[in-house]
Amino acid sequence: MKRECSLAGKFRQYGASLLLVHLAIACSPSAPPPGNETAPNAAAGNAAVAADARLVVVFGDSLYAGYSLADGEGFAPVLQADLKVRGVAAQVVNAGVSGDTSAEGLARLGFVLDGLARKPDLVVVGLGGNDMLRGLDPAATRSNLDAILAELKKRGIPAMLTGMLAAPNMGPEYAGRFNAIYPDLAAKYDVPLYPFFLQDVLGNRALMLQDGIHPNADGVKIVSGHVAPMVAERLSN
Repeated sequence: MKRECSLAGKFRQYGASLLLVHLAIACSPSAPPPGNETAPNAAAGNAAVAADARLVVVFGDSLYAGYSLADGEGFAPVLQADLKVRGVAAQVVNAGVSGDTSAEGLARLGFVLDGLARKPDLVVVGLGGNDMLRGLDPAATRSNLDAILAELKKRGIPAMLTGMLAAPNMGPEYAGRFNAIYPDLAAKYDVPLYPFFLQDVLGNRALMLQDGIHPNADGVKIVSGHVAPMVAERLSN
């Protein structure tokens, strides 16, 4: 019971943080979405990839982009280091763009893939959080993510999903429709799913930035520590 109460408290805090940001955006037409800087894009992938290295692209929003973190502290470089510790030589390309919705991700997917030095061995997809933040129709989010996975399959590129959960303030009907997107699509395309990107980080102030939405450097290490084994396993298949 204590554990359940603790988790509920974390999600209430999450919902409150998202609501404050959502209201700030709604009340200020000129304000950019949270995490509005552009992360290093896939042009970085034009650099030569070592012959024995696997090419991994992390394709998402600010949670992938390394929002407000120093160089080397974002998800891509930390994941690359974690893979190395596990004996996997990989170049992890940061294709995260802060503020991206699933529709914006879909729109730039071809550009990202075509700009790489070669076909990636894996694309890790993490989009949808900004859709939820803005209250966009989960049906549209599902359609966009479906199209992203379909394009990766068409190109013969292995994929993996990291999921997001709707904040409680979005309501149970919305949450039910949104939360089902990731497991449904993972099953449809037979790709690995890490169900909630912020697992074991959300609600812990020591692991989050002041906005309560994005992980700090220590939080990214926790996330990557969870995701890296799944990425390593996917690369070995």
